[in-house]
Amino acid sequence: MKLRIAASNRQQASIEMGEFSHDEYVAVSESTSIRANHSSKVSLLPLVFLIFYEVSGGPFGVEDTVQAAGPLLALLGFLLFPLIWSVPEALITAEMGTMFPENGGYVVWVSSALGPYWGFQQGWMKWLSGVIDNALYPVLFLDYLKSAVPAVGGGLPRIAAAWALTIVLTYLNYRGMVIVGWVAVCLGVFSLLPFVVMGFLSIPDLQPSRWTVTNLKDVDWNLYLNTLFWNLNYWDSISTLAGEVENPKKTLPRALFYAVILVVLGYFFPLLIGTGAVPLNRDLWSDGYFSDVAMIIGGAWLRWWLQAAAAMSNMGMFVAEMSSDSFQLLGMAERGMLPEFFTKRSRHGTPLIGILFSASGVIILSWMSFQEIVAAENFLYCFGMILEFIAFILLRIKHPNASRPYKIAGGTAGAILLCIPPTILIGVVLFFSSLKVMFVSLIAIAIGLVLQPCLKYVEKKRWMKFSHSSELPDLGNLDENRSLVY
Repeated sequence: MKLRIAASNRQQASIEMGEFSHDEYVAVSESTSIRANHSSKVSLLPLVFLIFYEVSGGPFGVEDTVQAAGPLLALLGFLLFPLIWSVPEALITAEMGTMFPENGGYVVWVSSALGPYWGFQQGWMKWLSGVIDNALYPVLFLDYLKSAVPAVGGGLPRIAAAWALTIVLTYLNYRGMVIVGWVAVCLGVFSLLPFVVMGFLSIPDLQPSRWTVTNLKDVDWNLYLNTLFWNLNYWDSISTLAGEVENPKKTLPRALFYAVILVVLGYFFPLLIGTGAVPLNRDLWSDGYFSDVAMIIGGAWLRWWLQAAAAMSNMGMFVAEMSSDSFQLLGMAERGMLPEFFTKRSRHGTPLIGILFSASGVIILSWMSFQEIVAAENFLYCFGMILEFIAFILLRIKHPNASRPYKIAGGTAGAILLCIPPTILIGVVLFFSSLKVMFVSLIAIAIGLVLQPCLKYVEKKRWMKFSHSSELPDLGNLDENRSLVY
């Protein structure tokens, strides 16, 4: 491919969440892109909604914050928590995702800073937490459906329904990223509309005094923090799809900026409506309770609409998460971390083996409860984020001159300060984890520590074929390459 080295004069232009460097990247023509054009690229609007579904999907699942801590702390949590966690994670994803616009995402970030062993550990923990996260969505879907169809509340019918839903949504992922992106747009609009209607209908019943109810002596901090954390993380997941994004150096940061706003509003206002318009009974506030709130405010028709919206939302979250998980496996295989067969794409350009592996993990985990799944995936996700923060800071120190098409202001000191609040939060979340969740999660981490040397042994013995894509940039020469953007 023909590379054009940037001129020495570097202009800076500010954009929504930081600085954008126009000239620090190597321009490569579209026809000679370092990524094969297997399918059409994802544009800005579908990317915003893919991020929305990676992180949120709407307020379905936030009800436990009210049960755990009451209205005031629930509302404050969804205003303050994004500043401590979501914004820093989104900023780091914008910088690193445009620096390494390939499907390995955060696996490549960690590999470039800490080496392939820790890159593999990052991939293992984040893929596993992603699969665990995806197992939530059939559970949430059935929790909303059980009030209308009691048979799916438990037992064999529930398991069968979860498996059937998994198979249907897996097929949708197989059909291609552009389809997934526009499906996410349609599902997102449909899922948020009933809350807009509910907001207007609730105005006569709103009592602001209900929003201030709190009792610090009666707070389930473990449930509260895990629910907040689960509902406001996974901003970095979109990085594993960077190779499928149209003009990622501009599109990715903008999409993250708009998605942050959409996610925060999509949580805060439904909680404001539900806690302000309905008399408080904290015991009733568990996943699925918004359908009862809709019944109280608008009647049966609004309840049915919201249940349908919940179903659509969970479908959107499932397909977005599976896309991220499966493309991550493909990106790891292209870097030689997994056997070559993981690079196989379907005729629609989707990672066929990655999709099958991710769907199998979801089916295996479908028996777990909502709260068990949230706690387990949060624990694994925390360890993965610690590696990301370390990689982000080390790359600033080791490769200060490497091109960053989107760069957070503040230099190395600013990068360190940005990571301090979310790191403290990670420590708090881990501290409140139960012994059961901690034990199971540490076993999962230990499997990854052993799995990587085993795969290297398999490669050495040539029992499976491993390969490294020659089209990918050399991670050991970031400063010389000047950029990884195409």
